[in-house]
Amino acid sequence: MNDDSLKIKGGITLNGRIKAAGAKNAMTKLLVASLISDNKCIFYNVPNIGDVEITVDLCKEIGMEVQWDRENHIMQVQTKELKKLYIPQKFSGANRIPILMIGALLGRTNQEIIVPTVGGDDLGSRPLDFHMASLKKLGATIEYRDDKNDASYVAKASQGLKGALITLAYPSVGATENTILAAIRATGKTIIKNAAIEPEIVDLILFLQKLGANIFIDTDRTIHIEESHKFYEVEHYVIPDRNEIISYALAAIATKGRIFIEGAEHLHLITFLNKIREVKAAFNIKKDGIEFFYDKELRGNLHIETDVHPGFMTDWQQPFVVLLTQVKGSSVLHETVYENRFGYIKTLKEMGADIELFTKCLGSNKCRFNSLNHKHSLVVKGPSNLVAKDIKIPDLRAGFAYVMAALLTDGTTTIEQKSFLDRGYENIVQKLQSLGANIETSENPKNLNYFKKILNKELV
Repeated sequence: MNDDSLKIKGGITLNGRIKAAGAKNAMTKLLVASLISDNKCIFYNVPNIGDVEITVDLCKEIGMEVQWDRENHIMQVQTKELKKLYIPQKFSGANRIPILMIGALLGRTNQEIIVPTVGGDDLGSRPLDFHMASLKKLGATIEYRDDKNDASYVAKASQGLKGALITLAYPSVGATENTILAAIRATGKTIIKNAAIEPEIVDLILFLQKLGANIFIDTDRTIHIEESHKFYEVEHYVIPDRNEIISYALAAIATKGRIFIEGAEHLHLITFLNKIREVKAAFNIKKDGIEFFYDKELRGNLHIETDVHPGFMTDWQQPFVVLLTQVKGSSVLHETVYENRFGYIKTLKEMGADIELFTKCLGSNKCRFNSLNHKHSLVVKGPSNLVAKDIKIPDLRAGFAYVMAALLTDGTTTIEQKSFLDRGYENIVQKLQSLGANIETSENPKNLNYFKKILNKELV
């Protein structure tokens, strides 16, 4: 076993109680949003994960001062001045955060902002056209420079930003966030139509309102923003990570166990909970969290289509597919958010899963990938007996699907590139061990920065 791997012995039922960590997709964006002002911001429930540390390093590059109490999950940040407006190429491919720094900084400076090309998991094309079109409409000039090993985006608003009516062609989370951040200091009023309304976006809006923004969400995916220039110190509690919550919930149900997740928010999981009921699993909503458990024989024959919120989240389908390999019947999953999100299926099939991929839209509506020859639908038949094998993780969410599959085998599975999991799952080994899993890692516990080994890899 190498120095970045897991060894999992399957066949054990998961039972117990864990606490949900703060949301990766909220905390990383909140850090960038704090750059809008020069005031102090204090965050609570900060997750100790790779993507947060990468984002902290990004923000430090331009002048952010950071005090991080990892043990108590508290972080205090302040960017009194912008010391640098150039993000080095070492952050190219690190995550999806650099592009958001354009929106946050455009209103604070009239100088050129240079950020490297973006990274994130290899899920298919995630075009930045939506970002660029919105920022340009607000008055920014943006240029893409491709100088061999120095590909960057160069942005500037020498005449300042001006409010505008912006209609997104697709309710992209990143484009919505970037537009919101830029609009805070833009002169006049900005209206964003067809905006994303994920819980993490609502959390960002709540933070920005505390910061001093005049901002609200209308009933039809429309966000209204008035210009703001007076800002305040902020204390903000980061929402729980719904992706982490559903991951452990599904692992417990698949192993016929019972788990209570402290901090799990009912409101954030409505669509997921409906699918849990459809598969005949069970849950109990408590005042301080949600209990998930195997109740009786699970049943397949589900139809799931991923979608933007409030639909079934694309990050939920990987562990749910693993669950569906264990239930009787055939189920259909139609991925409509990313065209290349089924890369993990090949490994599941090698482990014994009965899954077939299709280029057709196996859903009630044809999606934007229709007739483009992308394998973005699947049919999974169960139950299947999964067998252990050596696995290499290709991306974050596929990584947990592999962990879950390993827990369901009768043998011992070695999973390499644990660093991907560290990007989004806090203390994953310790949490699984607390639930009874037979899992160990070869990672040196003194090395807190394992994920940085993959900082410059394209698939991060």
